[in-house]
Amino acid sequence: MDNNTDHGHGHGHGHGHEHEHGEAGGLRGWVRSVFKPHSHDAADSIDSALEASREGIRAVKISLAGLGVTAIAQAALVVFTGSVALLADTIHNFSDALTAVPLWIAFALSRRPANRRYTYGFGRAEDLAGVFIVAMIALSAVVAGYESVRRLLDPRPLEHLGVLIVAGVIGFAGNELVALYRIRVGRQIGSAALVADGLHARTDGFTSLAVVVGALGVLAGFPLADPIVGLVITVAILVVLKGAATDIYRRLMDAIDPALLDAAEQTINTTTGVESIEEVRLRWSGHRIRGEVSIVVDPGLSLVQAHNIANETQHRLLHELPKLDAVTVHVSPRDTDDTDYHAVLAHHSVPTFPARSS
Repeated sequence: MDNNTDHGHGHGHGHGHEHEHGEAGGLRGWVRSVFKPHSHDAADSIDSALEASREGIRAVKISLAGLGVTAIAQAALVVFTGSVALLADTIHNFSDALTAVPLWIAFALSRRPANRRYTYGFGRAEDLAGVFIVAMIALSAVVAGYESVRRLLDPRPLEHLGVLIVAGVIGFAGNELVALYRIRVGRQIGSAALVADGLHARTDGFTSLAVVVGALGVLAGFPLADPIVGLVITVAILVVLKGAATDIYRRLMDAIDPALLDAAEQTINTTTGVESIEEVRLRWSGHRIRGEVSIVVDPGLSLVQAHNIANETQHRLLHELPKLDAVTVHVSPRDTDDTDYHAVLAHHSVPTFPARSS
């Protein structure tokens, strides 16, 4: 017997699964958060799928506007100075701001209902947008590295240093504010793609920061400071790329935080009437989670009683696990000495319950 129902009512209970970690504070903690943002699949808040999609679209719109203002401010300095280098950086910021458009489309698609072809809905569009964003981060690293090496081999004097510093500060501040906002909202709604887009904005901020540090180095009498800083920034972008690519890869491969699986197991085992667990499987689809659970109950129960246990199991899971959108609960009677209720499946390869990692 299977029990599969989408969770339609709000559940704002404050007993979601959380993790407490001792993290380094101060400058060290900030640096760690920049290069490897701390996140868990077991998010702290619980939102409906539509609310989360709307929040994601809102974040994309606001951050797109923020990056647009940043690029326009830099464009004004281009007009004032006529700097070709600054023009290139401004065009780069404009083009990178538009990478939010695929994510916007993905969030809009995720709100569409499932149909007979896409029976699980369109949540995966969000993860596909994440692949595109990761590719853009990789491209940023390639461009930054290429330009740095080119300037090392063919040094050229920087002009309008004061203006370049101002433009770099504007670019870094705008991109970093957008990055912080996207990453925060991405964690809240469970969107790996939105977090990756925030990391993409952060890499653009690194590029602008390189302009500032390089110009300061030139002012201090070290003309090779600009390309050397560029190489350092390239390494920083590669570190960010690794984290973003890992998150998106895990989503596409249906990876889940083992702690979330532990929380599901704990909830099921403490549900009245459940004797044991045969299987628990969870996977992300965009910023929502779907689950499949198989439980064992007393074979002497009536169909209605077993169904009630399945309902209670499902209801508790939907309340206890953040971002869980729907879960199917299958009920099996406990095998007895006289009867093996799974004998008909013996010649099939039946998946086993994932064991706890030691």
